[in-house]
Amino acid sequence: MPKIDVDTLKAILQRNETDIRKISEIMEDIKMELLAEEEERANRPPPVKKQFSILISDPEGHLEGKDFVGWVVQIPEEDSLAVGPERIIRAAYEYNTTPKGRRLPVQTIGEACEVVSAKLMKEQNIWIKTKTPVLIVPTNNQIPTDNSE
Repeated sequence: MPKIDVDTLKAILQRNETDIRKISEIMEDIKMELLAEEEERANRPPPVKKQFSILISDPEGHLEGKDFVGWVVQIPEEDSLAVGPERIIRAAYEYNTTPKGRRLPVQTIGEACEVVSAKLMKEQNIWIKTKTPVLIVPTNNQIPTDNSE
C-alpha cells in the first residue's frame, strides 16, 4: 500500500469534507495509529546476524576425488559452525513428535532439510537455504597467472 504524507492527507480531507470537527477526529485517529505503529517498531527485537555454511554429505569421511552434495544453511553469526548438524537433528526430533512426523518420520539430515518446516528450524536458530542438496565442486583456490611474456 502506498504511503502518503499526513499533511497531504489533511489537505485532501479539507477539500472534500466540509465538517472541520470530523476532519480533526480523523486526523487524531491517524496520529494515534502512527504512534502505535512507532511503538511496535521500537519494541521489535533486533534482527539476528547470520552466517552461511555448507553441510557436506561425507558418509565415508573421505573428501578426495569424489562427488559430494550438501545443504546451504544459515546460523547466527556468533555461533560455532559445528552446531549446524546438531540443530537440524533437534528440529528433526521435534518434527518426529508431530502427527505428520509420526506417520513419516525423518531419518537423515537430508530428509530433515527437505521435510521439516521452517518454523521448527527457526525455533532451533537455523535457516535452511537449499531444501534439496546441491553439488559441491572442489577447488584449489588458486587463480593461474600467465607469465608467458
